[in-house]
Amino acid sequence: MQQMVEAIGFVTAVRVDAEDDFWGGEDACIQLATSFSDEALWGLADFSHVEILFLFHGVDPARIVSGSRHPRNNPAWPAVGIFAQRGKNRPNRIGSTICRITRVEGTRLYVKELDAIDGTPVLDIKPVMREFLPREEVRQPSWSHELMREYWTATKR
Repeated sequence: MQQMVEAIGFVTAVRVDAEDDFWGGEDACIQLATSFSDEALWGLADFSHVEILFLFHGVDPARIVSGSRHPRNNPAWPAVGIFAQRGKNRPNRIGSTICRITRVEGTRLYVKELDAIDGTPVLDIKPVMREFLPREEVRQPSWSHELMREYWTATKR
């Protein structure tokens, strides 16, 4: 079954290339599409964080993974299914990140630490509510801690 989804906005960011690490401190702006008025963002500034769903639009369809692979092609990490990792070469190329809201101005939403590049189509914006976060401790394999060690670091060490 095929579904059609339209972008509700686009990311304006300094980064133009998707990189694996050093997304900490990144500022971005989401400009809503012209089909939306500023009313679409009313009340959002009362929240501290938003979840942004976006399209990895720069991924070559020939590079989509539907089975398993070593995350970041690192043979030291186990081969795991594409749905057991957060890589960009996903079947539907959908990304999801929780970001801190810095301000809302008209049809622009300014956020910090959105790991999306300039021009990225935004599919949805949702306020983060504590009740939708995990209600118990999050468990994850040890390789994922190593993979994420510098992901949210602001600069290379």
